[in-house]
Amino acid sequence: MTGLIESKTGIITDRFINTICERLASNKPVRRRLPVNGRIHIDGQLPFLCIYRIPPARNDKGTRRLVLGEASYLIAPGKRSYHGSLSKLVWNVVNTLSSQFGAFLVVEIWSSSDNFNGRSQLERLKPGSRIFTREPKMGSLNTTIESLEKGLKRIRILKESAAVEVIHGEKEHPPSLKPLIDRTKALKTGCKLIGLQIRPVYRNRKSGKIYPLVLQNLHHGIARALKEAFFEFTRTNTTRRPKHYHVLGRGAVVKTVKEVDHKLTEVSNAFDFLLQVTPINSEQAWLAFKRKKFEREPTFYYRPRPFDPALLKRKLYSIRIERVEDPTLAHLFKDKVAELDRQISMINDRGTRRFLYGSMQLYGGTEKEITKFANIILNHIPPRSREKSPGRILDAEEFARYAAIEIEYYRRIYPEFAAKVQIRDDISSGLMVSRGDLLIGSKTSIHPSRVEALIQHEVGTHLLTYYNGKAQPFRQLYTGLPGYEELQEGLAVVSEYLVGGLSKPRLRILAGRVLAVRCLVEGATFVDTFRKLDIDYGFEQRTAFIITLRVYRGGGLTKDAIYLRGLKNLLDYLKLGGELEPLFIGKISANHLPIIEELQYRKVLKSAPLKPRYLTNPKASERLERLRGGLSLLELIERRKT
Repeated sequence: MTGLIESKTGIITDRFINTICERLASNKPVRRRLPVNGRIHIDGQLPFLCIYRIPPARNDKGTRRLVLGEASYLIAPGKRSYHGSLSKLVWNVVNTLSSQFGAFLVVEIWSSSDNFNGRSQLERLKPGSRIFTREPKMGSLNTTIESLEKGLKRIRILKESAAVEVIHGEKEHPPSLKPLIDRTKALKTGCKLIGLQIRPVYRNRKSGKIYPLVLQNLHHGIARALKEAFFEFTRTNTTRRPKHYHVLGRGAVVKTVKEVDHKLTEVSNAFDFLLQVTPINSEQAWLAFKRKKFEREPTFYYRPRPFDPALLKRKLYSIRIERVEDPTLAHLFKDKVAELDRQISMINDRGTRRFLYGSMQLYGGTEKEITKFANIILNHIPPRSREKSPGRILDAEEFARYAAIEIEYYRRIYPEFAAKVQIRDDISSGLMVSRGDLLIGSKTSIHPSRVEALIQHEVGTHLLTYYNGKAQPFRQLYTGLPGYEELQEGLAVVSEYLVGGLSKPRLRILAGRVLAVRCLVEGATFVDTFRKLDIDYGFEQRTAFIITLRVYRGGGLTKDAIYLRGLKNLLDYLKLGGELEPLFIGKISANHLPIIEELQYRKVLKSAPLKPRYLTNPKASERLERLRGGLSLLELIERRKT
């Protein structure tokens, strides 16, 4: 700060201003502190600046948060002693950037009085704002103000929609403060001014205490409204033509974001959730269950917990997500904290009824629609259905060799694809991806017609999205964004269809898992559910046991319903014209697609280095077009070989 802001007076020096403008003229980012907890942040050459001045005569908790996260903002003290140098800083920034764009927009935000006397508590929490401008109603700012007004009206707090008023002919700065830019000078440079007054519903009007979730929601809504207004201004008043309003969002991944992302990953990597809730004695349990003539629930044993739940939660909640300025990223991180919290609690609750309640919070249960979906499959695929392709059954080592060949294919394209294949005695027969490796149960046996389908399920989907996510600046893209499993499993099952390997027995198993979850949620015992699968639905006893084990492990894991739910939702997505390739950028959920798109526009995320091998196969492309054409579930079953 020495030489930039005078230590005694706090006045912003010419040297400081010149440094800022030199960086902006070279299209370099600016991130500098200002007096009294002020700050200037500009990602580079942008045609707008969002300003908040700290009121000198009143406490204004929370309001500064509303400009944080913008790609170009200034927070500064509103005291008279700073006004001259601050005005000079703003004017020089405007002058520097307006020359690049032919126009410039300054939006100053402030809060209204806390003394809003609503008739009820709900009315006092109704969001409201006023837009001030001295521009005529049909002037050059007309569409910009309309865009801002429309965006602000979308904001809802506690189900209350926002009241927005546009006031023409009024000054665009807080009434208690002097203007930062002379209007006559502004007109000469093409600089336009807008004032935005916000009703402070985010704090208690008497105590001044902040309502953090209200502030978070309001911030998110205002941030979107501002970006849309900046986009409209840029498109209609400057020489630039951005493709989307997200392009004008923050592109820099700042230190605080990296720290939060890193610490969340540390907590996530402290345990492997699926391994922790998967029995280590599955084979012995099957043999014991069979000896008891399937009449007594087997005893399952689990790995020791590798962490102290209380200490790990303390570490989780010590992560200072509130310091993340970007509302989009803050939203993602907070959701991830909630998911990790539930997973830690579930591991701590293994073997108790509380485990099931946590599972339903994470994965949901079996709504009527997905149960109907499962029944359609079981009603149209007879129990006698078998894999028809000839050939010898493969054991774990033989399948591992096929998987290793596929992994090597991706490694040649992208050397960072560092997956390994492990054959394990401590997991049940089957396959599992854990932290970028493929785990194969030592007792696994696979029909030759299923080899390619399972390779694309595990390697071409789960491992590929892991390493695509690892190529991104956020670790959450490979550890998994909250709720990513449903889309992952939907993609994996669709990949089986696209390579011609989604067999009728496989679909029956996915449907059987859904019905087993329904039995679990409705209170059926392990033995009851096994018998239903065995006797009512005709599953082989070994298969019925594995399905029941998967669903009842840990105390009741409803995760297995997401395979069929993910398949159904992905079919609907493709039918509506959704693209498949963007879904492989990492481990994301369908709800995150708009956020992923936003981060791509902002160039925060890179292009994915890998896409599934099968997408280059003409037959897979034909099958994909059928899905886009609205192929129904029954047609999917009947036409799986074509």
